[in-house]
Amino acid sequence: MTATQTDTEVYRAHADELTRYATVLVGPDDAPDVVTDAVLAAFASPGWRHVEHRRAYLFRAVLNGANAFHRSSSRRRRRERVVAARTASAAVLPDVSVDALRALQTLSPQQRAIVYHTYWDDLSPAGIADLLGIAEGSVRKQLARARGHLRKVLPRD
Repeated sequence: MTATQTDTEVYRAHADELTRYATVLVGPDDAPDVVTDAVLAAFASPGWRHVEHRRAYLFRAVLNGANAFHRSSSRRRRRERVVAARTASAAVLPDVSVDALRALQTLSPQQRAIVYHTYWDDLSPAGIADLLGIAEGSVRKQLARARGHLRKVLPRD
């Protein structure tokens, strides 16, 4: 690599391999964006003109970009889950206390489904088993575990 290469030439020389690398790190849908952001950040860096091993520098920039992408995605998914749970719970179950909603969130997804179908859909264990595609005994066992857990975490009135 010569120091006389323009940024465009450097990008063209490494874009395909950087995109393949990013695809492994973040998947095919987001790889081009991660590469573009990383390369633009590298080019804008004050030290870019003095970088001796530009290919290695760009690979490291893509790795850092992928790590930032995962952190950002993780935070976004967490926020979306919280908002969705609040919105769905408030809209679908308006007569349920905040304490009960928090307690329900501590149950496994299967236990929550069984509690929901038992108390809000008024289904029998056999109906829930048929709906969820599990054994009726599993429904009864998970409902008993969920009730026991809820007794421990919910305040007594």
